[in-house]
Amino acid sequence: MATFPQQPPAILDPAMVTTALELPGYRIVRNIGVVRGIVVRSRNLFGTIGAGLQTLIGGNITLYTQLCEKTRQDAFVMMAQHAAQAGANAVIMARYDANELMQGVTEVLAYGTAVVVEKL
Repeated sequence: MATFPQQPPAILDPAMVTTALELPGYRIVRNIGVVRGIVVRSRNLFGTIGAGLQTLIGGNITLYTQLCEKTRQDAFVMMAQHAAQAGANAVIMARYDANELMQGVTEVLAYGTAVVVEKL
């Protein structure tokens, strides 16, 4: 069976992703549509035990904070890659959503509208 070199993932500049309806200094010339990045994560046993111990002390539960941040980052990168693969150079109206699928398993969704913009 023949193997083909894999294309590196398309990259979109994170500065070109906004929660706003527009990017200052740019004009939207084409609307590509909705793009998304979905990550489903579960806690591991050791992380759950460690976080349980942190709750006894109180304050920021850093194990969960780190897990949440990493999951959001991964979803954001997937959304940006999806946009770039579709031919976009920007994403407007970017949002996050999270749902608990079952106890200890959470879905994080990053989504927005992929667009092509040009400088004014």
